[in-house]
Amino acid sequence: MMTSRPVRWMLVSVLLATGLAAHAQNKIYRCGSEYTNDPKTARDKDCKLMEGGNITIIQGTTPRPASTPPAAAVAPGAAPRPAAPPPSAEQRARDSDARAILESELRKAQARLAEARAAYADGEPEKQGIESRNYQRYLDRVAELKAAVSRAEADVAGIERELSRLPAAGQSSAVSGAK
Repeated sequence: MMTSRPVRWMLVSVLLATGLAAHAQNKIYRCGSEYTNDPKTARDKDCKLMEGGNITIIQGTTPRPASTPPAAAVAPGAAPRPAAPPPSAEQRARDSDARAILESELRKAQARLAEARAAYADGEPEKQGIESRNYQRYLDRVAELKAAVSRAEADVAGIERELSRLPAAGQSSAVSGAK
């Protein structure tokens, strides 16, 4: 009989706690977009009783107005840059070498692009060997040729973009310092 007494007290305490929690909840009234648990206010504002479950309302905070825009919002190109010192003869020689290398690579890339376009033949290259009997193999080869043309075009565009970043070949040091 000793073991049943603690169980009874625990059961009574649990029932008492849940009963008090249920009793502690007041009726909630909705007044437009506001909620209240005050019956007098609810009568004054002609609010409707909310039924069906617990309602949790979390009060939001109003955002603070920003006094100044953050520094990251300023465009990087808009900030004034200090004047760059004129390039040395050594730097001009490196720029000239880089330009020559990029122009050479551009010519090679343009040649590869011309070859790829010729092989692609506007999407209708000649069928080779077994491709006349196996159409899927032909379609696969056409897709590979199209991808090769796209890669070659991207290579040419990338090299041209790099060339545009370099100073012009005969540019004087006074002009490049103002850039």
